[in-house]
Amino acid sequence: MTDNKNLGDDLNEMLDDTQKTSDTFSDKTGRRADAFNEDAKRTAHEFEADVNAISKDGKNIALIAHLTLIGWIVALVMNNNTKSEFGSFYIRQVLGLGLCGLVLSFIPVFGWIVSLGILVLWIMSLVGALAGEKKLTPVLGAYFQDWFKSL
Repeated sequence: MTDNKNLGDDLNEMLDDTQKTSDTFSDKTGRRADAFNEDAKRTAHEFEADVNAISKDGKNIALIAHLTLIGWIVALVMNNNTKSEFGSFYIRQVLGLGLCGLVLSFIPVFGWIVSLGILVLWIMSLVGALAGEKKLTPVLGAYFQDWFKSL
Protein backbone atom coordinates (compact mmCIF):
# COMPACT_ATOMS: atom_id res chain seq x y z
CA MET A 1 0.00 0.00 0.00
CA THR A 2 2.91 2.31 0.70
CA ASP A 3 4.23 1.77 -2.79
CA ASN A 4 0.84 2.65 -4.24
CA LYS A 5 0.68 5.81 -2.14
CA ASN A 6 4.18 6.89 -3.22
CA LEU A 7 3.35 6.11 -6.83
CA GLY A 8 0.13 8.16 -6.57
CA ASP A 9 2.01 11.08 -5.00
CA ASP A 10 4.65 10.88 -7.71
CA LEU A 11 1.97 10.92 -10.42
CA ASN A 12 0.24 13.90 -8.80
CA GLU A 13 3.55 15.80 -8.64
CA MET A 14 4.24 14.98 -12.26
CA LEU A 15 0.76 16.16 -13.25
CA ASP A 16 1.26 19.40 -11.32
CA ASP A 17 4.63 19.99 -13.00
CA THR A 18 3.10 19.28 -16.40
CA GLN A 19 0.26 21.70 -15.69
CA LYS A 20 2.71 24.45 -14.64
CA THR A 21 4.82 23.88 -17.74
CA SER A 22 1.72 23.93 -19.90
CA ASP A 23 0.52 27.18 -18.31
CA THR A 24 3.93 28.80 -18.81
CA PHE A 25 4.08 27.68 -22.42
CA SER A 26 0.51 28.84 -22.99
CA ASP A 27 1.32 32.30 -21.58
CA LYS A 28 4.38 32.66 -23.81
CA THR A 29 2.49 31.43 -26.86
CA GLY A 30 -0.45 33.69 -26.09
CA ARG A 31 1.83 36.73 -25.79
CA ARG A 32 3.53 35.85 -29.07
CA ALA A 33 0.18 35.37 -30.79
CA ASP A 34 -1.05 38.73 -29.48
CA ALA A 35 2.13 40.43 -30.68
CA PHE A 36 1.75 38.75 -34.08
CA ASN A 37 -1.89 39.86 -34.34
CA GLU A 38 -0.99 43.46 -33.50
CA ASP A 39 1.84 43.38 -36.02
CA ALA A 40 -0.46 41.96 -38.70
CA LYS A 41 -3.12 44.61 -38.01
CA ARG A 42 -0.55 47.42 -38.19
CA THR A 43 0.84 46.07 -41.47
CA ALA A 44 -2.66 45.73 -42.95
CA HIS A 45 -3.48 49.34 -42.03
CA GLU A 46 -0.21 50.55 -43.58
CA PHE A 47 -0.94 48.57 -46.75
CA GLU A 48 -4.47 49.98 -46.93
CA ALA A 49 -3.12 53.52 -46.51
CA ASP A 50 -0.59 52.91 -49.30
CA VAL A 51 -3.26 51.55 -51.65
CA ASN A 52 -5.53 54.51 -50.92
CA ALA A 53 -2.68 56.96 -51.53
CA ILE A 54 -1.87 55.33 -54.88
CA SER A 55 -5.48 55.15 -56.04
CA LYS A 56 -6.13 58.80 -55.11
CA ASP A 57 -3.46 59.79 -57.57
CA GLY A 58 -5.23 59.74 -60.94
CA LYS A 59 -1.94 59.64 -62.81
CA ASN A 60 -1.14 56.18 -61.43
CA ILE A 61 -4.57 54.95 -62.44
CA ALA A 62 -4.12 56.40 -65.92
CA LEU A 63 -0.76 54.68 -66.34
CA ILE A 64 -2.02 51.34 -65.05
CA ALA A 65 -4.95 51.55 -67.49
CA HIS A 66 -2.47 51.50 -70.38
CA LEU A 67 -0.95 48.18 -69.26
CA THR A 68 -2.78 45.36 -71.05
CA LEU A 69 -6.37 44.30 -70.42
CA ILE A 70 -5.59 43.20 -66.86
CA GLY A 71 -4.04 46.58 -66.11
CA TRP A 72 -7.13 48.28 -67.47
CA ILE A 73 -9.35 46.17 -65.19
CA VAL A 74 -7.15 46.92 -62.17
CA ALA A 75 -7.30 50.64 -62.99
CA LEU A 76 -11.09 50.45 -63.30
CA VAL A 77 -11.39 48.82 -59.87
CA MET A 78 -8.97 51.32 -58.31
CA ASN A 79 -10.91 54.19 -59.85
CA ASN A 80 -14.20 52.83 -58.49
CA ASN A 81 -12.80 53.01 -54.95
CA THR A 82 -11.77 56.65 -55.22
CA LYS A 83 -13.01 58.45 -58.32
CA SER A 84 -10.41 60.48 -60.16
CA GLU A 85 -11.39 62.54 -63.20
CA PHE A 86 -7.92 62.14 -64.68
CA GLY A 87 -7.99 58.36 -64.17
CA SER A 88 -11.51 58.09 -65.58
CA PHE A 89 -10.48 60.11 -68.63
CA TYR A 90 -7.71 57.68 -69.55
CA ILE A 91 -9.75 54.60 -68.67
CA ARG A 92 -12.28 55.74 -71.30
CA GLN A 93 -9.56 56.55 -73.84
CA VAL A 94 -7.82 53.18 -73.46
CA LEU A 95 -11.10 51.27 -73.60
CA GLY A 96 -12.02 53.01 -76.85
CA LEU A 97 -8.60 52.40 -78.38
CA GLY A 98 -8.67 48.75 -77.32
CA LEU A 99 -12.11 48.14 -78.77
CA CYS A 100 -11.22 49.88 -82.05
CA GLY A 101 -8.06 47.84 -82.33
CA LEU A 102 -9.92 44.62 -81.61
CA VAL A 103 -12.71 45.25 -84.11
CA LEU A 104 -10.45 46.51 -86.88
CA SER A 105 -7.94 43.68 -86.48
CA PHE A 106 -10.50 41.28 -88.02
CA ILE A 107 -10.45 43.11 -91.35
CA PRO A 108 -7.66 41.59 -93.46
CA VAL A 109 -4.77 43.83 -94.54
CA PHE A 110 -6.60 47.17 -94.11
CA GLY A 111 -7.45 46.36 -90.49
CA TRP A 112 -3.89 45.37 -89.74
CA ILE A 113 -2.59 48.67 -91.09
CA VAL A 114 -5.21 50.61 -89.12
CA SER A 115 -4.26 48.59 -86.03
CA LEU A 116 -0.74 49.98 -86.35
CA GLY A 117 -2.32 53.44 -86.33
CA ILE A 118 -4.23 52.48 -83.19
CA LEU A 119 -0.90 51.45 -81.62
CA VAL A 120 0.52 54.91 -82.42
CA LEU A 121 -2.57 56.53 -80.85
CA TRP A 122 -2.13 54.31 -77.77
CA ILE A 123 1.49 55.47 -77.44
CA MET A 124 0.36 59.10 -77.77
CA SER A 125 -2.21 58.47 -75.04
CA LEU A 126 0.43 56.91 -72.81
CA VAL A 127 2.73 59.90 -73.30
CA GLY A 128 -0.14 62.24 -72.40
CA ALA A 129 -0.83 60.26 -69.23
CA LEU A 130 2.86 60.33 -68.30
CA ALA A 131 2.90 64.10 -68.79
CA GLY A 132 -0.15 64.46 -66.55
CA GLU A 133 -2.21 66.12 -69.31
CA LYS A 134 -5.68 65.18 -70.53
CA LYS A 135 -5.03 64.75 -74.23
CA LEU A 136 -7.88 63.47 -76.34
CA THR A 137 -6.99 60.80 -78.84
CA PRO A 138 -7.06 62.39 -82.31
CA VAL A 139 -10.28 61.83 -84.28
CA LEU A 140 -12.07 59.48 -81.85
CA GLY A 141 -11.12 60.76 -78.36
CA ALA A 142 -14.17 62.97 -77.91
CA TYR A 143 -16.42 60.09 -78.97
CA PHE A 144 -14.74 57.76 -76.44
CA GLN A 145 -15.41 60.28 -73.68
CA ASP A 146 -19.06 60.52 -74.71
CA TRP A 147 -19.69 56.82 -75.31
CA PHE A 148 -18.06 55.63 -72.09
CA LYS A 149 -19.03 58.55 -69.82
CA SER A 150 -20.45 56.14 -67.20
CA LEU A 151 -16.94 54.85 -66.40
